[in-house]
Amino acid sequence: MSDAPSTGPLRVLVLGGGGREQAIAWACRQHGHDVRLAGDLSDASTDDTDLVIPGPEHVLVNGAADECARRGIPCFGPPSELAQLESSKSWARHIATDLAIPGPRWMHFEGPDATADATAWWRNMGFDIVVKLDGLAAGKGVSVPASERETIAAIEAAGDGPFILEERLTGPECSLLALCDGITAAALPLAQDHKRIGEADTGPNTGGMGAYAPAPIPYATDELLAIFVQPLLDHFAAQGTPYVGVIFAGLMITNAGPRLIEYNVRLGDPEAQAVLPLLHSDYAALALAGTRGDINSIPLKIRDGSSVTVVAASPGYPGTPDTGAPIHDALADTVSNDVDGTITLRFDAGVLDGATAGGRVLAVTGIGPDLGVARTAAYKRLDAISFPGMQVRRDIGWRAPGASLSTYAAAGVDIDEGTRAVEQMKAAVESTHSVNSGRGVLQGVGSFGGVFSGATITELHEPVLVASTDGVGTKVELAASLGQVRGVGADIVNHCIGDVLVQNARPLFFLDYIAASVLDADMVADVVTGMAEACRAANCAVLGGETAEMPGVYQPGAFDIAGTLVGVAERDSLLPRTDVAAGDAIVGLASSGPHTNGYSLLRMLFEWVPKDVVPEGMDRPLGEALLEPHRNYLDPLRAALDADTSPIKALAQITGGGLPENLPRVLPEGVGAEIDLGSWPVPPLFRLVEELTPRMSTDERYRTLNMGIGMVAVCAPDDVERLQSLIPEKTWVIGRLVASDRAVTLN
Repeated sequence: MSDAPSTGPLRVLVLGGGGREQAIAWACRQHGHDVRLAGDLSDASTDDTDLVIPGPEHVLVNGAADECARRGIPCFGPPSELAQLESSKSWARHIATDLAIPGPRWMHFEGPDATADATAWWRNMGFDIVVKLDGLAAGKGVSVPASERETIAAIEAAGDGPFILEERLTGPECSLLALCDGITAAALPLAQDHKRIGEADTGPNTGGMGAYAPAPIPYATDELLAIFVQPLLDHFAAQGTPYVGVIFAGLMITNAGPRLIEYNVRLGDPEAQAVLPLLHSDYAALALAGTRGDINSIPLKIRDGSSVTVVAASPGYPGTPDTGAPIHDALADTVSNDVDGTITLRFDAGVLDGATAGGRVLAVTGIGPDLGVARTAAYKRLDAISFPGMQVRRDIGWRAPGASLSTYAAAGVDIDEGTRAVEQMKAAVESTHSVNSGRGVLQGVGSFGGVFSGATITELHEPVLVASTDGVGTKVELAASLGQVRGVGADIVNHCIGDVLVQNARPLFFLDYIAASVLDADMVADVVTGMAEACRAANCAVLGGETAEMPGVYQPGAFDIAGTLVGVAERDSLLPRTDVAAGDAIVGLASSGPHTNGYSLLRMLFEWVPKDVVPEGMDRPLGEALLEPHRNYLDPLRAALDADTSPIKALAQITGGGLPENLPRVLPEGVGAEIDLGSWPVPPLFRLVEELTPRMSTDERYRTLNMGIGMVAVCAPDDVERLQSLIPEKTWVIGRLVASDRAVTLN
């Protein structure tokens, strides 16, 4: 082992001039080193250079490290032979496959038959693919087609190649940046890049529109190094060509574990701008130690807190950018230390004489005690910068809030606590049920709605009244923030209609309650209009309600709504029937969205995403999907409920608690349910939630959200076909009742 690297000032030459190289230079200067930047070795003398740090991949592919070796200058980067890890995706995939490094299924194509062969391979494999040009493409040589037409077009655009097709994996991505000395590696904080040009990861790929660190990935960096980096180091060392420099492993965290997306041979851009400001250790000293095979001689110290980097790009990027526009920056200094303890940095990339000179013009980085504070600092700094047509993603870090959640309680709502509250109040409520000689209350606490016999009021024998009181929950906050409140008026009515419908009651009248810090007459009118429209559709009257103005109780601009609906049913037709039994089938009706449940989670997941964007796979803006009103199930179920010898034995509305906690409410003792996941199409919004919450279990997710099923009907197996024929829309057999202790199993 060689002597430990000097801790004195070094003369460092950084190759490249983009934002990544500016961040490398900044990191080195923080420890007193003399740093120069040059495009490549031909642009600068190396006679007085102690260390060369190549920034972009092309200088390494073109042999910068090889030339440094000939000149006897330490260079923290691999020789051109090993730089093929980035310059040849097929070479990298072959090595990764030989070393059993987990990744997607793939195939290389080249030559006049490449298009036909690739198309045939894709069709034969039967899965979605990613098309990658087999060479350097500045982060833009990747196509992620979303349809058959787009897939064929992407393959045809690749021409004769060379290119590779890879199985399209799903899950959050992260960047593992490993500093390697030929024998071992030290990892910088995990980062998450934002490759797409548009919010919610939409549009074409770019070189990177922003990044944050550390990324909340459920794997330790040492574990990831052992899987994706150490095998490479061992392999190259055994070949007599030790790898010195950065290995950037682009990973995807799938349901089956982490998988390799690609290797790069340098720090990422903009990951470097996010990660290096978190490094307390001397980056130049680390790099020099790496060239001496002794990177562990420099302790790797990371700053507490988080960083967020946001890129500002020219109009036209990632295509042909428009350049030459003047840049206005109200804060002339590059580094800003704010009174709240945050630090902000500006790293120029495509800037020349105060004007735009490239696709990605500059990046700003905010550093703070947590991700939210760092993000706010970065965007505040960016607000001081402008140039014509400036492209900025407004959602950097948007995947982070959901990445660490494992339960709905972590979003501020505890379903179990609500269940315990019902159990604790049950005895007190049931103590009132002895009135009228016990002839009044038929179903009480724990049912979807209270059932009270009309005979005790009217002295009639058959009619019973069914009542439901409920609210809309935190969906109202989202509606208020987007100025779209009419839908929540329909939400409360239709939610209550569903609660009495499951007992086979038809709605009679509805009473509403609206409270706010300060009442806005226009807002109240809009909400009540939504209620009235929903009531008219259900042949139900709005009798009136209550409005309350409570400053100091509600935050300014916030409001809440609740309502009570009363319906009527024939006593001998009440649901659930007494013949519900193991073996019965469960038929699901589609929800229109999250309805009124799970919004504390949803608001947290999408807090940093503009609600006017259309995420991939969806056909409308995110805000519209989140605010889609709760649907009314009376019309689709009317014919089945009113039929002679109705096939429906029981109905359950899928509200808070999801399928696992709502189905048992209509099941007798000794009967449970099995639900077959995959038996119905999960809508795109819920699939996106699955992707954003990798640590949340399936059971927890299905307890929190309806996942596309808003109402279920129970019937005998022989009645399934008849029931489905009586419902004028697509339904699915999603499971069956089984002998168990009222438990629901998700298969």
